[in-house]
Amino acid sequence: MADPNYSTLPSPPFDTISSIQYSPTDPDKLLVSSWDTSVRFYHAGDPNSKPSEQLAKFEHRAAILTCCFSDSSHGFSGGLDATIRHLEIGTEKIATVGSHTDAVSGMVYSSESNALVSGSWDCSLRLWDPRASTPQQAVTTTPERVYCIDMTNHNIVVAMASRLFNIYDIRNMSTPAQQRESSLKYMTRSLACMSDGQGYATASVEGRIAVEYFDPSPATQAKKYAFKCHRQTVDDVDQVYPVNALAFHPVYNTFASAGSDATVSIWDHKVKKRLRQYPKFNNPVGALAFNCDGTRLAVGVGYNWDMGEKGMHENPGTEIGIRRLGDEVKVRRVVRRHGG
Repeated sequence: MADPNYSTLPSPPFDTISSIQYSPTDPDKLLVSSWDTSVRFYHAGDPNSKPSEQLAKFEHRAAILTCCFSDSSHGFSGGLDATIRHLEIGTEKIATVGSHTDAVSGMVYSSESNALVSGSWDCSLRLWDPRASTPQQAVTTTPERVYCIDMTNHNIVVAMASRLFNIYDIRNMSTPAQQRESSLKYMTRSLACMSDGQGYATASVEGRIAVEYFDPSPATQAKKYAFKCHRQTVDDVDQVYPVNALAFHPVYNTFASAGSDATVSIWDHKVKKRLRQYPKFNNPVGALAFNCDGTRLAVGVGYNWDMGEKGMHENPGTEIGIRRLGDEVKVRRVVRRHGG
């Protein structure tokens, strides 16, 4: 029986979905980047009203690893050709902003600073003002290749190779405010900042998630922890899967995780509990995003080369799913009433 709370978008990418980003102000619009060299712009509709449709498609020269919105009608993209591009959604025009010297692996846009920050395998972060005649404003060298970037308030968290993390204040990108090593033993696969600005979650290729906090005080650092997830027991053998994506709910600050075990779970990190695991998909889940009002969760499903070339032929195809959310994303607190 079909799930009434789950639907799929038409015209999905032909290859692995690398990133999903919802519009910052429109809960029904999203950008999807892919290894098929495209960035697609969708309206995620409702079966009872305006149906879902692909509204625009931006073709590139190489695989796209990352994308983001600056506002509801403009976005940016970056990928294997090392180029940052500006996407004008209404006209489908593409303009080059600038470039790195290796693949662009992550980007975030600060509307408060009117600045785009991009990270790359060339071991640098670059700060861009797309409106300026010379868009590149600054370059910051990082100790390793950049894998992921996310931002909350003024804090930019950069996950790198060798399990390194730098935390920057976007108002001063010249030196990191904090430098850390991952709490996890294996390579960082995903990163997401908390909606309340207090910290971030990171996950590894070895089925674990760590919850971290910005405040360096011993009392706050004592709250950080890590846990196992996205694992299955098959024939009495523990199968461990990468955690490919994380996303925090914009209202409740709970978070979602997606793995190569083809599952998506919702977690309450404050009480260290899983709130829900959704029905299993037919392929790994590689991307996640909540919309701006927290009523929908988008998932990017498709083979992501964890098993090499042979796995590509076993279950081809991709899917962009939209899940309508209910109480499962809300924080559950037990209220104890004491007698008078």
